[in-house]
Amino acid sequence: MIPALLTDTVTLNLDRALYLTLLWGLEGVELRTIGGPSDRVPFVNEEKLRRRLLENELPAVAVVPGMFEGSVRDRRTWMNEVAAFDEVLSFCRRIDCPCVVVSAFAAEEEGAPVEEAARALRMAGDKAADYGVRVAVLNEPGGAFPTGRALATLLEAVDHPAVGAAWNPGAALQAGENPAEGLKALAGRVFLVRCSDWRLDPDRGEWEPAPFGEGAVGWPAQLRLLRAMNFTGPLSLEVHAEPRTKRGLYDATRLLQLLRQVRKPSAATSE
Repeated sequence: MIPALLTDTVTLNLDRALYLTLLWGLEGVELRTIGGPSDRVPFVNEEKLRRRLLENELPAVAVVPGMFEGSVRDRRTWMNEVAAFDEVLSFCRRIDCPCVVVSAFAAEEEGAPVEEAARALRMAGDKAADYGVRVAVLNEPGGAFPTGRALATLLEAVDHPAVGAAWNPGAALQAGENPAEGLKALAGRVFLVRCSDWRLDPDRGEWEPAPFGEGAVGWPAQLRLLRAMNFTGPLSLEVHAEPRTKRGLYDATRLLQLLRQVRKPSAATSE
């Protein structure tokens, strides 16, 4: 498992993001917005990005171009996104990035048609496979497939070797799913894991960011399950609480501690 940072959850400044990634002991980066608020991959300063990644010996474990975020019923939009996907995949090839994280469309009152969503993802998977890249579909709060079980149903319909899950147990928790059960439903299909922790504010009845490992996700159990599933992909840290750099340091440190315990269970029992 590769501990990484979703960089723009801490800073849009590339140099600072890479510095913090190394400072916190993480081993890779997931890239979404780099530079200014509108500089979303792949439309970024690619020359600088490639140079900085090489200088810092940090791999780009995934990129997030903002695909499939709207309604699956808006076929014209997602067909255009699929048509333009070659730009993203060429970008991945140039920066040696193996994975693209995409959304699973927006939630709708009448429910999103699974087969139409599967069709879009299958088309993206066909293109990605030609470039040697994989597509990881993210479950999100407010998305059409917010839980692990719902995402597993979608991926079963897609049935493509280049299309898997970007598993977000925090989103599943907020959607009312036991994160352990959600992960079990996705067994064998997880390409990337988004790492954040959440707890329910009893007064407001709303979910709020929690220090990593201290919320309701149950990260020790998640990591043990991932290890049992032989997952070796990125664990991408997503920082939500302020101040971002202080919380990011804490969360990264705790993620690495829990990961060491999972890798060396005998050492964990002696601590």
